[in-house]
Amino acid sequence: MMRRPLSRPLSLLALSMALAFGPGPMLAATLASSESAADAPAARRNLRETYTKYEYRIPMRDGVKLFTTVYVPKDGARSYPFLMQRTPYSAGVQAEGELRYGVDWMPGSIGPSPEFEDAGYIFVKQDVRGRYMSEGKWQEMTPHAQAKRAAGEGIESQDMHDTVAWLLKNVPNNNGKVGIYGISYPGFYTAASIIDSHPAIRAASPQAPIADLYLGDDSYHGGAFMLAANFDFYAAFTEAPNPTPLPKSWAGFEYGTTSAYDFFLERLSLSNIAASMSEQQRALFLPNVEHDTYDAYWKARAIAPHLKNVKAAVLAVGGWFDAEDPQGPFTTYGAIEKQNPGIVNSLVMGPWVHGGWARGEGARLGHVNFDSKTSEYFRKELQFPFFEQHLKGVKPAAALAEVTAFETGSNVWRRYSAWPPVQAKARTLYFGADGKLGWTQPAVAGAFDEYVADPRKPVPYIGYPATGVPQEYMVSDQRFAATRPDVLVYQSAVLEDDVTIAGPVVPKLFVSTSGTDADWVVKLIDVYPAAYPKAPGEHKGGDIAAPGVEMGGFQQLVRGNPLRGKFRNSYEKPEPFTPNKVEALSYELGQVNHTFRRGHRIMVQVQSSWFPLVDLNPQTFIHIPKAKPEDFVKATQRVYRAPATPSGLQVMVLP
Repeated sequence: MMRRPLSRPLSLLALSMALAFGPGPMLAATLASSESAADAPAARRNLRETYTKYEYRIPMRDGVKLFTTVYVPKDGARSYPFLMQRTPYSAGVQAEGELRYGVDWMPGSIGPSPEFEDAGYIFVKQDVRGRYMSEGKWQEMTPHAQAKRAAGEGIESQDMHDTVAWLLKNVPNNNGKVGIYGISYPGFYTAASIIDSHPAIRAASPQAPIADLYLGDDSYHGGAFMLAANFDFYAAFTEAPNPTPLPKSWAGFEYGTTSAYDFFLERLSLSNIAASMSEQQRALFLPNVEHDTYDAYWKARAIAPHLKNVKAAVLAVGGWFDAEDPQGPFTTYGAIEKQNPGIVNSLVMGPWVHGGWARGEGARLGHVNFDSKTSEYFRKELQFPFFEQHLKGVKPAAALAEVTAFETGSNVWRRYSAWPPVQAKARTLYFGADGKLGWTQPAVAGAFDEYVADPRKPVPYIGYPATGVPQEYMVSDQRFAATRPDVLVYQSAVLEDDVTIAGPVVPKLFVSTSGTDADWVVKLIDVYPAAYPKAPGEHKGGDIAAPGVEMGGFQQLVRGNPLRGKFRNSYEKPEPFTPNKVEALSYELGQVNHTFRRGHRIMVQVQSSWFPLVDLNPQTFIHIPKAKPEDFVKATQRVYRAPATPSGLQVMVLP
């Protein structure tokens, strides 16, 4: 989860936190101050001139009161729909360096983008139960179905229902219609709020929603703990007795170094890493660490099985390069589609990082260019018309497709009737001798490639020092990893035609290890031609400039993810490896909509660590949260590529 908020220039931590859970935890704090600062300079707009701010404590059915801010247009000559956000990151306003509550504090802007403010909406922002100025008991991803609830605990759909009923009755000049949206954690609250939904809720947009913290969102990928992001997030996202306006600001963790790789490697074990946090920081961090199997703790928090009786039109949104919640949009869209036949339910996926569609232009990510202002396009041509149609009855210029997906590589928007596209067919890219990659099964019996994985010299996930998780990593150049002896590299011939992959990417591996556990990290990579246009650079004066990145031969990460080997058969019941016994592995790497252009190559890298993005596997079968330094041992890993054991990557190829 890098649960993050979104607004003004933020520190990486703040941005990270904001986007992940809402617009993420920090995203929440930032979003609180200005949810669309990137769209319009604050000097050009003055919310105070056109809106009046109110603060309410709205009673829930159990007596708990939720703190809610309401921004009402001053023009009372017409009626307006409500557009709501529910957040754990504060309904307050970031102003003069601190979080502020009170009707005199106004944000620079409110709503998803300036179009909404200009068109006229009643904007509502609410501290969810147990956070900031709301009463009650907060829970991580509030379980929807829970046999016993402690005093103050609630159900998000009931809290939304009670809030909507109160708003309709007590806020004048409303048109009787309600919309809700949110990014990351607020995206989860958006989805959770429309179960058995109040009939007035006509439109909902869960964006980068957390759907299951263990199965592919913030906390675990392939059973491996996402260390760097969660450590960074929970060091700042802590509990406090509520109601309270605290913390007034978010504080980043003091690593004492510019390199998280060095920081975590020095501590090695999760217990030593957790010991570097304060007791308050560990309170929410440790449950994520200790529940390292898909147990009742995680299952109770999975929202997808409960997304039923949804009456609103739904627009799920996600980013192909979202490091925090890449799976949530697909899970949420798919569950609503399956369990609510007949409703309007659409999916938009763009070339964005976590919450990237809500700010900036979306024209590039790191060194990768998308050739157009994709974020602006989404805000003006997709998101705004969606809410205008369902909350005001404004007919859109063009009907929203079932699936609107940006195709990276070719850099074009596509419209599909389903996801994956029905035209996509499964094919396998097989590993071959001498690092070759192709569509033909291997012919040599007994063939394999091997390397030695050393947990004390793990493969980094980026080629430069950083703390937190740089959002650029999702498209980062992989040449630094390709030269390591503990990384296997398979590469296709130069492509004579474009190859478009649309859908889930599934490694099909045959492996063995000399240990009793192992991680298998697979990365799908687009290799640029040797002759490639230089990225635009800046050079001033006559001094020697720092070297730039040569895009010729650039190895762009398209998708990567780990599988913790002991979960190869079940995320609930881990099993050790028998040393040197060949075993089959299959897991989903993630969803892709990417064209490998003519003249490029397709590359696959295989390794056994991705540090510190992913925590270290000791390569000893053990409950990793309790592993001691002496449990971390070297192991020889083999990947087989023979007729009976044809390792490769299954992809969905469009004709």
